[in-house]
Amino acid sequence: MPSHRFEVFVALRYLFALRKQSFISVISICAVCGVALGVAALIVVIGVMNGFSKDLRDKILGVNAHVIISSLAGGIRESAVVAEAAAQTPEVVGVTPFIYSEVMLSSPDGVKGVVLRGIEPRTAEQVLSLSKDMVQGKVSDLAEEDPDGRPGVIIGSELAKRLALSPGMQVSLLSPSGRQTAAGFQPKIRNFLVRGTFRTGMYEYDSTLGYVTVDAARDLLGYKGDFVSGLEVRIKDVDRAEQVSQSLRKRLTGFPVYVRNWQEMNANLFAALKLEKTAMFIILAMIVLVGSFSIVNTLVMLVMQKTKDIAILMSLGAEPASISRIFMFQGTFIGVIGTVLGYALGVPAGLLLKKYQFIKLPSDVYPVDYLPVRLEALDLTLIGLAALALCFLSTLYPARRAAALNPSDALRYE
Repeated sequence: MPSHRFEVFVALRYLFALRKQSFISVISICAVCGVALGVAALIVVIGVMNGFSKDLRDKILGVNAHVIISSLAGGIRESAVVAEAAAQTPEVVGVTPFIYSEVMLSSPDGVKGVVLRGIEPRTAEQVLSLSKDMVQGKVSDLAEEDPDGRPGVIIGSELAKRLALSPGMQVSLLSPSGRQTAAGFQPKIRNFLVRGTFRTGMYEYDSTLGYVTVDAARDLLGYKGDFVSGLEVRIKDVDRAEQVSQSLRKRLTGFPVYVRNWQEMNANLFAALKLEKTAMFIILAMIVLVGSFSIVNTLVMLVMQKTKDIAILMSLGAEPASISRIFMFQGTFIGVIGTVLGYALGVPAGLLLKKYQFIKLPSDVYPVDYLPVRLEALDLTLIGLAALALCFLSTLYPARRAAALNPSDALRYE
């Protein structure tokens, strides 16, 4: 009975002998190319899906906190006490108050509705990554007032471009919480000085978002005392947001607040991205499946070509299981070659896309303005294992057919 080493030797000899049979060699080359293209396409597409998900998550968490503490009564009036209790929770690294409202921004070149965020510059640096997105000015400039007493405002780059605004220019913010007078309802208007612009790369944020200090937001919106809309919390590990949220809920039981994390607030978006990634994996795996069918054709034709050799091996004592393994090894070798070539094509292509970002996307349509790529070791491993598994399964039928050959029938007319 031949050893596994002999079976591998015979499989390799048959593999290298394919070049002498032109038709079979063409089919085997097609099988290798099919597997290679499928693996390369899977690597690039799954890398793009991973990069898109991570980039989108980072952009969302750059503007929003990991965990939001909101009030059940419309606002938090004991914000300092709640913030101190939240800061003592394990894994919490920063807490900052915020005020959220929608106002109208008026400039000499037009009027635009904006989402106004009141923040505390000193503590916001610990929670938000706004300082990394600043194009002009600094977040700390919000706390400075000019000689005329005008507070500062930071706006998105797309909003600044649309209204032709730049640092140092004056704008007016119109609050919906006005007052009733004899002449009717009048909105509250305050003049602000543009202190800087930011760019997150997400058009929705860059075209509609503006930041002022918490005190300036209270004055504009008419809030009294230390009233805030809620508290933003940053944690050590964004993937543990649910566990930290549970801890915060237990610690803040005595306060009329509720806690939400970024996973809950964006659950539908990331669930859709995960589903799309799975669907793309299945669809592109079909390319590898096509290549594996070519392996079936190659091995079936090789069994027909090597009928005499198989019969001689059986006559010398080779068992059917040994003959079966010879063709299983050969099909697996073809799959390994295709998979290695796929990695050689896909990984460099993904790295080039990641480094040079030469595929640009319209920023007003997509949440990112380039094609992001993120290659993860787990995904690369799963892609290789899936390709090899499909190639191995494609060897079972030809190997079984070779093992079922009757030596006397094969040698009867020789």
